[in-house]
Amino acid sequence: MDVRAQPEVVVVADAAALAQTAARRLLDHVAEKDRAAVCLTGGSGPAGLYRLLSEEPWRGKVPWDRVHWFIGDDRFVPETDPLSNMGMAQQLFLDRAGAPRENIHSIPTEANYPEGAARLYEDALKAFYGADRLDPARPLFDLVLMGLGGDGHTASLFPHSPALDEKDRWVLGIAKAGMEPFVPRVTLTFPALASTHEMLFLIESADKRAILSRVLGGEDLPARRAYSDEKLVWLVVRDAAPEK
Repeated sequence: MDVRAQPEVVVVADAAALAQTAARRLLDHVAEKDRAAVCLTGGSGPAGLYRLLSEEPWRGKVPWDRVHWFIGDDRFVPETDPLSNMGMAQQLFLDRAGAPRENIHSIPTEANYPEGAARLYEDALKAFYGADRLDPARPLFDLVLMGLGGDGHTASLFPHSPALDEKDRWVLGIAKAGMEPFVPRVTLTFPALASTHEMLFLIESADKRAILSRVLGGEDLPARRAYSDEKLVWLVVRDAAPEK
């Protein structure tokens, strides 16, 4: 298992406080940059944050013309499909806030198959980064948002998947998801997700408490394998926080 930054657990009162705290952390990473990169996540965890970013005062604080938005994983469906993670992000905040279209970097799910989309997205990430190999001293992202599934998966890195052990590729096609909805996926790998100034897990509901306890307790689940070249933070609502 890769071990870099020791995880920090930040407990907040509720989902509203989680969204506010995440928004502040995001702004801290992007406000002063000439060019910033944020890797988004799907699921219910970031929804409150996304809505907050579409509204004042946060909307007016984000330098939209200087921030580039990527996605950590997506289902292999059109962006207009309700299952699309990037489609959700666009609907909840990117379109509403007027983020420049050229700054939104979606996984090309119009490709013929997931692995083809993965290759294209990896090429796009390398072009943005300006190199074919990741340098821990120069992270790809300023902030990577992460979620936690009920089976311990994160991004589309599922338990027992060979993708968990990928060290060289930045993006992979996942032919079969480990849980519903059982549609093919495209996902960034652990090394690509780790190339960030901060990795921020968003745990917004009490129903994640049991699986979070297992992950933070050291069980070998995908989310436990996630690491960051710099800072790794679990932002957790009080009702989901494991007992000490």
